[in-house]
Amino acid sequence: MTSKISIEELRDLFLSAPESDATRWIGIFLSLALVSVVLWLVSRRSLREELTPIWMGAALAFVVVSVEPRALFALTRAIGAWTPSSTLFFLGEFFLLVICLNYAVRISRAGDQIRCLAQEVALLRTELDQRTRPDTVSVERPGS
Repeated sequence: MTSKISIEELRDLFLSAPESDATRWIGIFLSLALVSVVLWLVSRRSLREELTPIWMGAALAFVVVSVEPRALFALTRAIGAWTPSSTLFFLGEFFLLVICLNYAVRISRAGDQIRCLAQEVALLRTELDQRTRPDTVSVERPGS
């Protein structure tokens, strides 16, 4: 005798599956390690201050999800995903997209600054050449 499970029942089954304690402790450990690494990089000035809020936000979000997994389950239900892991992968991809966009803006801005600096150097070099070049050229005539 086979019983048919509807798609909605299957989704609810996925979302009601118990979470492993080992997975939870690994998540807590890794998220706290990420917070520590971000703070360490900021203290060593290896991570710029304007990027710190982005990374601290991501690290603290991992801490919240690790400590309180019901938040992740609620978000999974809200966005209509099937499993919390698919929600995490989706959020991770979104985070990487935001980081890529941030770096694309920075690279564009740096390219504009480099172009302006190159033009300014060319103008300064031209001005320096004009100042160091003698205005009059003395030509000696033979027999004079």
